[in-house]
Amino acid sequence: MYEDLKIVIFDGVCNFCNAGVNFLIKRDPKGIFCFAPLQSDISKELIEKFHGPGFDLSTFLFIKDGVCYKRSDAIIEIINELGGYWLIFRILVLIPKPVRDFFYDLIAQNRYKIFGKREHCMVPSKDIRKRFLIS
Repeated sequence: MYEDLKIVIFDGVCNFCNAGVNFLIKRDPKGIFCFAPLQSDISKELIEKFHGPGFDLSTFLFIKDGVCYKRSDAIIEIINELGGYWLIFRILVLIPKPVRDFFYDLIAQNRYKIFGKREHCMVPSKDIRKRFLIS
């Protein structure tokens, strides 16, 4: 059902994650990315499909072409999709994955303390609502 979509799964109550989604929306005029908050049934269904039950929900995921990327790999794949001058950040791939993911995890584990948390998932505006997969 969602095989042809490029889906960003994000923490819908995290201010940092919401800022990341807004960043992508502004730089994606063609609308290639779809978004689903971790808290949605669609995200739970996709996460179980790719990772099975009990998967750690504190991570950012990107699904494209039937592959689910997580943590720093998800960020690098999104950079690839953005193209243009953003490709300069592909240099991150030269950093060993354990090092990239260490810093990713450090931010992820402290994101609420550093950036804050919302009471509810963001409500997208009418013009971008169709890009959100919400059940």
